[in-house]
Amino acid sequence: MKQKRVFGVVLGAVLCVGFLASILFAGMAHAQAVRLKVATYFPAPASQSTLLEEFCRELERRTGGQVKADFFAGGSLLSPVAMFDGVSRGIADIGYSHVYYTTGRMPVTEAIGLPLGYPSAWVSGQVMNDFYKQVRPKEFDAVKVLWMNTSPPSAIATAKKPIRKLEDLKGLTIRAPGVAGDVIKALGGTPAPTPMPEVYDAISKGVIDGEASNFETLRTFRFAEVVKHTISVWQITNPFPFYLVMNKDSYAKLPADIKPIFDGLVGEYKEQYIAMWNAVDFVGRDYGVEKGVEFSELSPEEAARWRAAVEPVVENYVKTMVGKGFSEAEVRGWIKFIRDRIDFWTKKQIALRITSAAGPPELKPAAPRR
Repeated sequence: MKQKRVFGVVLGAVLCVGFLASILFAGMAHAQAVRLKVATYFPAPASQSTLLEEFCRELERRTGGQVKADFFAGGSLLSPVAMFDGVSRGIADIGYSHVYYTTGRMPVTEAIGLPLGYPSAWVSGQVMNDFYKQVRPKEFDAVKVLWMNTSPPSAIATAKKPIRKLEDLKGLTIRAPGVAGDVIKALGGTPAPTPMPEVYDAISKGVIDGEASNFETLRTFRFAEVVKHTISVWQITNPFPFYLVMNKDSYAKLPADIKPIFDGLVGEYKEQYIAMWNAVDFVGRDYGVEKGVEFSELSPEEAARWRAAVEPVVENYVKTMVGKGFSEAEVRGWIKFIRDRIDFWTKKQIALRITSAAGPPELKPAAPRR
């Protein structure tokens, strides 16, 4: 009888341990179930990379380690050109790039890059997210869009010849892909679709005369070392539309209790990314000043000439999209929506007293930063 009791106790203990072990291992399996690869082409020290890596670490923290993210910067996993396809095929689970690296692949979203007079990255970032929610372009159906944002309004930076008026662009080769290239061409310059990581060498070797991008690149890509002049042209320039997308299967495999955490974090970092893009322009401009880069702006009279010069870019976009099967009314509706949202968010930025390095006087700091 005593032996039976001992046997029962032992058996009960074994079953208890087995049950606890099954719970433990199930928990461990749940904790180790998801590992994400997150890729960007921005250099590791760039604000765009550090903030995305922070998103990865915060995701791990908030999920208690149930989601872990391996971060790949500098194009180490996927080049900017390969990013979209790489994410849709699962080479990376999440990827960050911009629309013009695959010009023609996302024609509806390219409307964001038309020369419509964005005053700041804060405004254009909000507008781009509004546009995606309103239009839901089918070109992104292969992936899950996490957030969108844009670069600040571009300036034109040149190595030797300063630009003061429209005629000064004639004969100059300026790095500007996609719609940005169409803008440069309309202004009288010659566009070059040089990948951003190659621009520094191309300018230093005289292959191109300059580049059209925001002030931030003066530091992030060290362009301040190879250019001497910049002119702010926010009145006609186009921002570069960026996207952070996720493989649909990767999102689907997130545990049900994790998805609300993930979605909430995405919403937070969408706003942080918009704020970051607005802030980095100050950093780039300050760095340019330190390196002796000259900064200038278009006069109101000259800005009016430039606006007239780039209007055919907008009209050509409408014509191209009609040729792709969209109605003219629909395309012009997109453009009107964008213009209306630019006006709305510009007023909002002024009301919130959010300053920017470019744009009209109402958006700039009351006193110079330097």
